[in-house]
Amino acid sequence: MPAQPSNNDRTVYNLRDALTIAEKQFSIIDVAQQCQRSGALCSPEIVTLNYLNEIYRINIPSAEVAFVDSKQPVPLRDKILILHYFTQAKGTPLTGKTDSLPRYAGRTGYYPTFLKRTIEPIAEFFGKEPAKLVGVGKMFGAKPGTVGDASLIIDAFTRVPINVILWQGDDELKAEVNLLFDANILDYLTSEDITIVCETITWRLINYAKKV
Repeated sequence: MPAQPSNNDRTVYNLRDALTIAEKQFSIIDVAQQCQRSGALCSPEIVTLNYLNEIYRINIPSAEVAFVDSKQPVPLRDKILILHYFTQAKGTPLTGKTDSLPRYAGRTGYYPTFLKRTIEPIAEFFGKEPAKLVGVGKMFGAKPGTVGDASLIIDAFTRVPINVILWQGDDELKAEVNLLFDANILDYLTSEDITIVCETITWRLINYAKKV
């Protein structure tokens, strides 16, 4: 069973400081323009956008992030990611060309962290039961893909599709997993943010699977 990282292990940067920076960035952008670039909906008082099959609002001008349909608090890390996506979005259309993180990030030294937090846990948990991956993925809006023994296309944000591909393992061969992104991914998220989004997806898949 893969071990979920501890809070300290998962913290890429100081979350509260990062949230303050993201809120300041929100205060100086053209909100209407960023709604167009990110695919979010705008009203005079709030921005509404989707993140991993949940609907969130960003209050204007405070930049406070909250669920639309729930009074539950939004985790700090999710608030930061949502603000990063919204403020950094360039509106670049999907290219239809995909590749893995190292090529896009230009920082292959960061890849071991990405591997440990995303690819290895998926391979370990779902490697012998690829059908379970597809079934669980549907629980939060994923579409089945056509590559590997099982694959999912997950819209992390409106303009950030992520393809999770699994090749089944057995007693002799380890399962293999790849996560692919559109070639425009860095026009919406940094490499660090990509890792955090993918880690969130990984543990939601695993935790959902434990319940079914």
